[in-house]
Amino acid sequence: MSYSSLILVVLAAMAHATWNLLAKRAAMVGAPFVFAYGLCASLLYAPWVIWVLLHDGMNWTWPVAGAILASSLLHLGYSLCLQKGYQVADLSVVYPIARGTGPLLSSMGAYLLLREPASTSGILGMLCVVGGVLLIATQGRLAIFRNAHAWVGVRWGLVIGLFIAAYTVVDAYGVKVLLISPVLFDWFTCVTRTTMMAPHMLRRRAQSWEAMRGYWGLAAAVGFLSPLGYILVLYALQHGAPLSLVAPAREMSMMLGTLAGMFLLREKVGAGRLAGCFSILLGVVLLGSA
Repeated sequence: MSYSSLILVVLAAMAHATWNLLAKRAAMVGAPFVFAYGLCASLLYAPWVIWVLLHDGMNWTWPVAGAILASSLLHLGYSLCLQKGYQVADLSVVYPIARGTGPLLSSMGAYLLLREPASTSGILGMLCVVGGVLLIATQGRLAIFRNAHAWVGVRWGLVIGLFIAAYTVVDAYGVKVLLISPVLFDWFTCVTRTTMMAPHMLRRRAQSWEAMRGYWGLAAAVGFLSPLGYILVLYALQHGAPLSLVAPAREMSMMLGTLAGMFLLREKVGAGRLAGCFSILLGVVLLGSA
């Protein structure tokens, strides 16, 4: 991976970690917050989209429309499965399995579907990142997977990981093969997802508006940072960075989130999470040299 692509991925990870820290403050709002920050993102990025359309245009074809629709459905499916998984299983199991298997399956998809070449350092880096994600998310307590109930979370985590891998491969195909502008691809996907949620929100508009009271500032911040992080990743892919390296490198956001929690929020970080941070850092170094 080139250093310019790695810098884009690092900046994307910083944006991802920041918006996740902000979104945690609105975790209890649920679906209305997801809809609100999608709406904010659609409005905030509209000027950039209009500028790109006026200067570069967009070549609408059936494959382009299909990629945008497929990405929208996969992102929406991911969100719904994530919500359901958290309802029926433990967060401490669902989250690490989803975040660990997502980049692992994305890399496999890149090797098999996009015909990207595999390298020893790239594979080792991917495994280091996946291992670090598991250590951070479980706080080093991998013994939780011995619990029979934990395997409910494992199954949901695998399903969510499949959605992550699927939309990552589709999005990579969109910007690398179909040459869709990253900002246009992300914006049209965001608008499509938000439109899909609109009927449900309108039926519950009074409850949704009340739930969002005092959270619109956070929605605007997340609506700006969340697309920014993903657009940077898409630009890295479009500029030639292999998906098999970018997908696991994105997970350094977990390391940044852990360090931010330790230094900014004074959260207690044990040996397991610190080992996970070191493992992710080592993995990113290996990915950068691949």
